[in-house]
Amino acid sequence: MWLVFACGSALLAGVTSILAKCGIRKTDAAVATAIRTIVVLAFSWLMVFVAGAQNQIGLIGGKTLLFLILSGLATGASWLCYFKALQLGDINKVVPIDKSGTVLTILLAFIFLQEEISPSKAAGVVLIAVGTFFMIEKKDTGPKQEKGRSWLFYAAGSAVFASLTSILGKVGISGVESNLGTAIRTGVVLVMAWVMVFVTGKQHTIREISKKELGFIFLSGLATGGSWLCYYRALQDGQASVVVPVDKLSILVTIAFSYFVFHERLSKKSALGLAAIITGTLVMLIL
Repeated sequence: MWLVFACGSALLAGVTSILAKCGIRKTDAAVATAIRTIVVLAFSWLMVFVAGAQNQIGLIGGKTLLFLILSGLATGASWLCYFKALQLGDINKVVPIDKSGTVLTILLAFIFLQEEISPSKAAGVVLIAVGTFFMIEKKDTGPKQEKGRSWLFYAAGSAVFASLTSILGKVGISGVESNLGTAIRTGVVLVMAWVMVFVTGKQHTIREISKKELGFIFLSGLATGGSWLCYYRALQDGQASVVVPVDKLSILVTIAFSYFVFHERLSKKSALGLAAIITGTLVMLIL
């Protein structure tokens, strides 16, 4: 069943990207993320009560709670590092480093969770890494002054924290019902998201959000909540080194919707990269 939940996570994550893009045409991305996290938190706790897991709150051990909090902090830290890196550096250099998080997650799962890396899994890692590199399109972002090399530190931090999120999350939910674990972790992310809004001084833009974009932000929050619930349910039973790549196949959903909604087409290089990512994921699942 973990594979079903992993595929569900990928589907909902892909829909989230499209809904989120529709919701930030004029709305600041950081503010939209913070608002979306409120919806995710409400949805997560609703699922906790639907599953009847609220009675387990008092049974959560100190170690489990610690790892859930650390996972939430890692997610928030990843977002903070990513936006800071984009602020200081060129997007063509920041994004490739941030995308390396998937491969790093697989390596961390091998080191800390002792998940086996077979020859087929190693080949899948290489294909995913190459495919991700090909998927990165160089775009003319205009002149941007880079303040030293500090952007590199933040970009690397974004990738590392994103990877730690999956590893810490898997350890954290090993001793708690997955819906409850997701809800607790989301509460931490909510705090981090709003800290980011106030740190960047964007709180005054909240009242300027249109009802239409607020609706898309709300729907993207529901999709995010569903994706996270599926994702951590998959992590609870499956290997992180396999669940994470399957979840990243959300790019298929995003590309399909982007074609029909925004009329965006893939270049030959991006199509080749996408094929490599799919092949790498299938190799890890089948062989």
